[in-house]
Amino acid sequence: MTGPVSTDRASDEALAELLMRWVPQQRWFAHKSSSAHLQRLERTPLDEGGVAQLVALTVRTGLGDEATSTVYAVPLTVRHAPDEALAGALVGHLPDVDGAEAWVYDGPHDPTFTRALLSLVAAEEGAGSPAFGVHGTSADGGLPVPAGASTKVLGGEQSNTSIVVSAPQGSAEAPLIAKVFRVLSAGDNPDVVVQTALAAAGCERVPRPAGWVDGTWTDPSGATAHGHVAHLTEFLAGSQDAWRVATAAVAAGRPFSEEAGELGAATAEVHAVLARALPTEPATPERLAALADGLRARVAWACTAVPQLHEVAEAATARVDAVRHVTGAPDLQRVHGDYHLGQVLRSAERGWVLLDFEGEPLRPLAERSVPDLALRDVAGMLRSFDYAASSGAASSGAGGEGAGAWAAACCEAFLAAYAAGTGVDPREPGSAAAALLAALELDKALYEVVYEVRNRPDWAHIPLGAVRRLTSPPG
Repeated sequence: MTGPVSTDRASDEALAELLMRWVPQQRWFAHKSSSAHLQRLERTPLDEGGVAQLVALTVRTGLGDEATSTVYAVPLTVRHAPDEALAGALVGHLPDVDGAEAWVYDGPHDPTFTRALLSLVAAEEGAGSPAFGVHGTSADGGLPVPAGASTKVLGGEQSNTSIVVSAPQGSAEAPLIAKVFRVLSAGDNPDVVVQTALAAAGCERVPRPAGWVDGTWTDPSGATAHGHVAHLTEFLAGSQDAWRVATAAVAAGRPFSEEAGELGAATAEVHAVLARALPTEPATPERLAALADGLRARVAWACTAVPQLHEVAEAATARVDAVRHVTGAPDLQRVHGDYHLGQVLRSAERGWVLLDFEGEPLRPLAERSVPDLALRDVAGMLRSFDYAASSGAASSGAGGEGAGAWAAACCEAFLAAYAAGTGVDPREPGSAAAALLAALELDKALYEVVYEVRNRPDWAHIPLGAVRRLTSPPG
């Protein structure tokens, strides 16, 4: 347990004012279009000197019935002299924090913070108090945490912050990646639970675990909450992002069917292990009816958000409502939940390796942790092939017809290999799997239309084309 650091209300208020100017500008802040108001700040040191600190910042956004409160994890380092090496990570300067002038830095960019976090995991120790604190746990049989590690923050993430941890030169210890969950939610994070279960079952399709940090904080209602704060896993150095591999293939006019088939087999393997390692539930008529209700609501939401979709509303509603009448549906199980090419790495030694089992970050954690249809992951990957084809073709100036054929070949190869690995073939006309996949793929495409219209209008034609295809009569 780290030693206490004197804190006072004035220091917390000064930090809160500084963070409320800085946090809404960060990529991981979830409600950028809304006004943000501080609801609560809690903080605790993670090391003996109090340089590394963790803040739980509860922020209220929106107005009236639309208002929502979110608890963010904000790692900081608080130094009493400026550090030029951290100039790019400076959050701000304050005249008095805990009795001294302070320069406040974004913690993940400061090796001192990451080493403090790693020390908690390696020693399985805690920091803070029962009301607000954290505790590290090493994964049984997992990878060791390197001492004296160097660190580097990965760019490009939207909802979390990942830090590559490299062992000192000459060390035999494997590099790790430490993911800090920026939104704190009560309960076990699926990224920790699912990857740990897969690794414990001997599945090589996920990074090996090293450990995790769980914490206790105050939720927006004032009650005590407990959940995961960070996750440490193997870092696959030299691997390639599947999205980049696929889009490069399109741009170069190369097929991707063989790789897509291998990815289908890897996906089937992961789904099969999850069905054995974690609880499943039958797809009862009641569960399917609830799913159909949710899918109908998504159609209505999308058509309201994008009036252009009204022309397919009737066909879309009929397609998703077919789920209500499915018989013989596969059991519900734990799944990836946000599956696309960007969530997969190509390793020279291990082949396809799946990452980031958190599920859709904007969905409540409780929803992301319940068993679901494995075909939801299949639908996500089919949509990703469509996006990769269009993106790669656009970058090379290739025509849309060739991109469509490329995507269709990838989907066919993926589905064939997935069917061979699971015995569930969504290509079989009239089958339960075919009806479920059609509805789930349409649901994903409708979500994409709304997202693209709001954020990237030039991309909206990709999911719009998919919606028209998926609502057209068979053949």
